[in-house]
Amino acid sequence: MSVALDRQIRPIYDALDTGSHKSAITECNKVLKKHPKNALVKALKALALVRYQKVEEALVLCDEVLESKPTDDSTLNAMMHVLRGLGRHKDMITMYDAAYKKQPTNEELGAQTFFANVRASNWKSAQQVASKMYKQFQEDRYLYWNVMSNVLQANDNNTPVEMRTLLYKLALRLITSAPTPSSVHSDRFYLHLTVLRELSEYDEAMTLLETPAGRNICETNLACNEIRRDLMRSRGALEEEGKRAEQRILEKGDRNWLEFLSVIDGTFASLPESKGEAHAGPSEDAKEQCSSKISNTLALFTNISVQDGRKDRSGLLGLLELEHRARRHGVSTDTVRLLHLLKRYFETFGDKACCFEDLKPYLGLEGNDLAAWTEVLQACPSSLSTVEAVQRTINSHKLSRYNLSASELTVDAETSRAALYISQYLEGLPLGRNFPTTELQYVDDLAILAGSVFVNLWKMGGDIKYLYKAVVLLEFALSKSEQAFQIRLMLIRIYRLLGAPSVALEHYRLLRIKQVQNDTLSHFILSRCSTFSLAASGDLTLTSECLESSQIYVSNSQETNDYVIRAFSAEKYSQIPQFILFEDWLENSLQRDITKLEYLRMRITHEVISSDIIDLELIELKFVFDRLHHDNRDFEILPNYQPKSVEDFNTQTLLFGKSEGHGWVWSFLKSYIKVFSQASDLSDVVEEKLLVGDRPQISPKLGSLKERLARREKEEMAELTPDELSLISYTDALTEWLEPFHDYVRPPASVVLADVAKNTELKTGLPLRGVDITPPLNGHVKKEEETPPITDAPEDLIKFFENMKIRFEAAKNAGHLNEALHIATIAQEAFLLFVTETIRFKPASVVKIHKLGNLVAKFKPIRAVGIAVLKEMTIALESMSTQEGTSERRREFVDACGFESSEIDHDSIMNIIKRIGK
Repeated sequence: MSVALDRQIRPIYDALDTGSHKSAITECNKVLKKHPKNALVKALKALALVRYQKVEEALVLCDEVLESKPTDDSTLNAMMHVLRGLGRHKDMITMYDAAYKKQPTNEELGAQTFFANVRASNWKSAQQVASKMYKQFQEDRYLYWNVMSNVLQANDNNTPVEMRTLLYKLALRLITSAPTPSSVHSDRFYLHLTVLRELSEYDEAMTLLETPAGRNICETNLACNEIRRDLMRSRGALEEEGKRAEQRILEKGDRNWLEFLSVIDGTFASLPESKGEAHAGPSEDAKEQCSSKISNTLALFTNISVQDGRKDRSGLLGLLELEHRARRHGVSTDTVRLLHLLKRYFETFGDKACCFEDLKPYLGLEGNDLAAWTEVLQACPSSLSTVEAVQRTINSHKLSRYNLSASELTVDAETSRAALYISQYLEGLPLGRNFPTTELQYVDDLAILAGSVFVNLWKMGGDIKYLYKAVVLLEFALSKSEQAFQIRLMLIRIYRLLGAPSVALEHYRLLRIKQVQNDTLSHFILSRCSTFSLAASGDLTLTSECLESSQIYVSNSQETNDYVIRAFSAEKYSQIPQFILFEDWLENSLQRDITKLEYLRMRITHEVISSDIIDLELIELKFVFDRLHHDNRDFEILPNYQPKSVEDFNTQTLLFGKSEGHGWVWSFLKSYIKVFSQASDLSDVVEEKLLVGDRPQISPKLGSLKERLARREKEEMAELTPDELSLISYTDALTEWLEPFHDYVRPPASVVLADVAKNTELKTGLPLRGVDITPPLNGHVKKEEETPPITDAPEDLIKFFENMKIRFEAAKNAGHLNEALHIATIAQEAFLLFVTETIRFKPASVVKIHKLGNLVAKFKPIRAVGIAVLKEMTIALESMSTQEGTSERRREFVDACGFESSEIDHDSIMNIIKRIGK
């Protein structure tokens, strides 16, 4: 490149770096006037167009550059970003492969060709490129790239089972043929052990591990040590591993909990876990042998617990786990040992925040043991004068509450507990009086306990005043401890139950969640958020929240591949499967597609339903339907201090008592795909021609689209509310009724493609490549076959809106605001799906040509009753909303709370009810 040309191109790079994409396009046009065939400038313009979201124009330039088969680094790098932005990973592979073939001695091009295959998860081709590079450049890392590609190909779900062993054997042969042993590099050693484990070559693996280099690597590398443990477990050497762990504990003072578990696993190695009722159980000799080992382990852990005292919990936890397993296997020799250990642990570590979580797995006490344990907890002093005393009191309450039986959960008893927790909370608050706002109060858990009691009281009798009490108390606690995220999460759940989504959203935003937390925590606010949406009236708050929370998935698709590339470059083979797994779990996240569906349900209430929206959403929904979802949602983060005899706090506070899961997603996907498929002119042929990026890989286990859409499983339907079930039945009846008429009227694929090509050329001035423009067709061609017989609308369709009206009236009269909102939302959604289904038959010319007048006439009564019911629901909801904001309603709220405390005054309660009533 000449100096003058380089000087002209520099402003383009500057504009792209600063995000001035329009300026970059202008600068590219200036240079292209003088150098119309310059591939680099075309690539940079294509990149600017992609970022400026002018995809049609970018595609033409992109194809022109690809046809020139560039080889210079600058053009290839620019095109890499263009193709990644368009999702055309296959074209990226082709581009780099062509460049590498032209310059086979260019090592950097070879590496980029390998990385292009890695980005597309094309492991077979990646292995072939790595093999070629190793033969040519004789560098060890390329051999291990080859090995890693074989391993990843073997782990791919689409690889046949019989091929996996062959791939692992090939990987092992490559490793053993390397000029230097794998032990010179910890991650190469890890890869070697991984292959041996998959091939069940345990003896060879142990030989490697017993070498000085192998022992040294396992001492310093956690990943290698983890796979070493796994190998010992797989070869049934639990007792041997237990002895090794015991040696580390004694000689090196290791307090890693995994070492203690290894000792315990070794202790019970002769007593395999029971697998089914028909299991005969261990022999008496095995039990006797195990009892001897238990005695030794008991002595070991007892000495450690005495030696460590309050410095470390591992010894006492080890004793608890040992006794817990002994009881499970039926070899415990002391009926009161577990109780004594629980008491000792509580006395030693009862002032630690982790006490309750540590003891929870061992609290399955009954009868006299439970009574004795309860006495221990009740004897705990209730002093709140010191931080240690506060924490011990909190732990005693948590532990006592966990074991409460159903008979002990009366309204009076729970009310007394709540009063006790609140009084102790207020008494302990002065301990953190001078804390900065970034600190948590020591007594926060007492407020959480009281809030949990109020929610349980609400579940017991349905009296909403207990939710009001919970809100007031938790809001007060949050004013004293602004960073108490668990209290915010509880408030988000309760406000949604009270029909106050705007206040819930305020708290959610104050959590300031970042990055992958958008995937794990957004369900708190976005689960069934369409119920509270005001998108139809122009309020796009919740739709915007859906879009913002979805940015993590865009970042994942653009960035996680780079992590894998960096791991290959740095030879961090232990990290590569984790990055790939992370990418897969985010790409196929259940929450991602729950949010997608909720966004779509809100979008159709706000935007004019058109063919553009229908086509775009249909393609995306089909991609979603082809995924095997992973549920990454975090429910454990929500505090749960409810007794084990009742539902946990998460289940108690679910909106409508149902959690959106796989079944909910499949049910709504099927309904929307059916409706949009019938309303769209897109066919598989048209989609294939117009799809910009690569089509996602479809698992062969899924079956054909038509078969899957036809299935309705009971497990799926169990996740739906009664009104959602009615909507699903309604859409099934609607699509079944109108399918023959859609198939009859829909234009052929050739006509659709010609129309798209013509519109694209008119819009961009550039032809759509790969599609021939046929002579324009005016309107739809009348088909030769006869019009399908006109049938009456199914009964489910006719009665749907009237049934929803009856349910709405019942919910309104009962004062169930959330349920009434839900029913109205479902009715509105059903009407919009009806509009979508019938939009094809709206033009008079179509009706006349295809003789569908009688069919269209049957739409009118359904449309009329739908509009009438929705108008009535709108008026009723407005009336309910007005009533919620009255002074009488606020007075009821204040009276219901009834807190007798100078701290929680009338003004603060009034502020809360004003926010709820907004």
